[in-house]
Amino acid sequence: MREEYYYLGLMVFTILYPLAQSFEHRIRYHKKWYALWPATFVAAIAYIVWDHWFTVEGVWWFNERYILGYYLFELPVEEISFFFIVPFACIFIYEVLIYFFPKDWLKPVGKPFVFLMAPSLFILGLVFRDKMYTSFNFIVTALIIMVHFIIFKDKLLGRFLFGFLVTLIPFMLVNGVLTGSWLDEPIVGYNDEENLGIRIGTVPLEDSVYLLGLLLLNVSIYEKLLKRKTFDQRPGL
Repeated sequence: MREEYYYLGLMVFTILYPLAQSFEHRIRYHKKWYALWPATFVAAIAYIVWDHWFTVEGVWWFNERYILGYYLFELPVEEISFFFIVPFACIFIYEVLIYFFPKDWLKPVGKPFVFLMAPSLFILGLVFRDKMYTSFNFIVTALIIMVHFIIFKDKLLGRFLFGFLVTLIPFMLVNGVLTGSWLDEPIVGYNDEENLGIRIGTVPLEDSVYLLGLLLLNVSIYEKLLKRKTFDQRPGL
């Protein structure tokens, strides 16, 4: 594959299996697209605005060696696609786990998670306010967690956390490629003055919190739009 197709190819690879399995008779993911796509669109708008701001400010940048060179809102089209493809794949995993693991094992963890994670992220965001990515990312994610809890209480958090933990595995692999694992140079570069400088492999620690906020925002809107009368129409909900 030519180098300028690497980012695009990574996004195609990310969506290929979830898209192919969307019509599988047990999960029937395609039946929920009426809620998925509006949710993804709303969340994408918010995160694209953020992405544009941080790109302009030099918090991160994109390596022209690995992109096609087409831009929208000063962002590579591949980066725009990230905010639709990654949530699509992640919510597919969320739905698969709901089907194959009917018992919500992590439900008791939901409230403690909110009461520990939200204030911790908020305080850390204030402590590291001189680092744009760390501060803004932590504070925004803390707010998303709190708003989700206000709306849903702990009805979805166990399921969400299970899905998030499983999703972290493929996300770290995909993001590892984006940040330079197995490549001569990163596809997406980071200004380490704007983050804690802690990496999991080549992936900044903040990216795991970024995924948490992005995915929780998507799932919150998605679940709201499903318009179920009760939360017990699927196993464990």
